[in-house]
Amino acid sequence: MARQSERQSSAVMVPKGQDQPESPRIHTLGARELRQPAKRISKVNESVRELAREMLRSMYSAQGIGLAAPQVGVHQQLLVIDLDPEEASNPPLVLINPEVVATSGALDTYEEGCLSIPGVYLNVVRPSQVDIKYRDELGRPQRRKADGLMARCILHEMDHLNGVLFVDRVTDELSLSGELERLGFNRNDVHTVS
Repeated sequence: MARQSERQSSAVMVPKGQDQPESPRIHTLGARELRQPAKRISKVNESVRELAREMLRSMYSAQGIGLAAPQVGVHQQLLVIDLDPEEASNPPLVLINPEVVATSGALDTYEEGCLSIPGVYLNVVRPSQVDIKYRDELGRPQRRKADGLMARCILHEMDHLNGVLFVDRVTDELSLSGELERLGFNRNDVHTVS
């Protein structure tokens, strides 16, 4: 997702900021990789933590606050989120095999962007709260309730694990088509979901 702080283990900490060493390329709208569902991670080990580090480097370099493994062409259920990328002392959140336990009935409309669709920002309706379970970067089971921007970011990134992009959820067809055309994206690459 293209920007609060949560405490997490520092097992995957990398320096924050745009100046990152070589990191995986983020695929953009139209790439097949973005539409393939991700597979569960069977064992959390050092290779999974290294993937999380590489994803964080890509996310920080692109000035984002969330990234899903499919965006870098890896079809595993792994998300990284950092709502405070300017604050070096706040570790990022790593979610492995995340599952929604519950969402609120209350909905919010808010403008979203995505590192896979750079420059496009459109309103999306999502639940205002989410309750999830997942494994952290050490493989420990976790459960978290989130609201506001954190809930939105989690749901946005979890969509990527199912091959869904935020533009698939935009209901304002005129704005959607106009923004995509303005930035050279193909409207046919959007797969509308209800």
